[in-house]
Amino acid sequence: MTDMRHSTHTTPADDLADIERVTLGHYDANAQSFWFGTKDHDVSQNYDKLLSQFPAGQPLDILDFGCGPGRDLRYFLSLGHRPVGLDGSPAFCDMARANTGCPVLRQSFLSLDLPRAVRRRIRQRVDVPCAQPGTTRVLRAPHGALRAGGILFMSNPRGNSEGWSGQRYGHFVEFDAWEVYLQDAGFDIVEHYYRPPGAPRAEQPWLAIVSRKRA
Repeated sequence: MTDMRHSTHTTPADDLADIERVTLGHYDANAQSFWFGTKDHDVSQNYDKLLSQFPAGQPLDILDFGCGPGRDLRYFLSLGHRPVGLDGSPAFCDMARANTGCPVLRQSFLSLDLPRAVRRRIRQRVDVPCAQPGTTRVLRAPHGALRAGGILFMSNPRGNSEGWSGQRYGHFVEFDAWEVYLQDAGFDIVEHYYRPPGAPRAEQPWLAIVSRKRA
């Protein structure tokens, strides 16, 4: 694992493609176990933080970026919203469609094509295996698709490292680094918090950030 606190390197494009291929292959091979291991996780705090940014009862257009097998799509649909999923794993995309009936886009995070005509309010979970320039590039794609004032919600494992865990590649950063990435991509941070709630900081591995598209 590489300490990212003072790192300014970027990962070559060929390496990024290999990282994505191997990581997505791992998710495809373990899609069922991932679904059963995560479908009952309590993420109500995240749901509440995202939805609190909008008037109660207002149907929302939501793009779940990194939707996996569709847990959150199903929840938003149950509330009367209009969720759309996006994932790079073919197995996850198939499962998300089957579990929810929602439209699901299969796209590489390295070559996103989110047309400006979509202009969706976005809930996003990001796992980007590179330093700042690549991370900002990925964040700019949903920024361009958001309506004015749209909300970007992110929930990610936090830390100061980048590297392989088995056949999954992770890039773990703390709030100060995400703040730079988001500002560079055109977002203003509304708030951030750590999960699970009520635990000591050392026992809160998840960082959640609510940000808004800059006017």
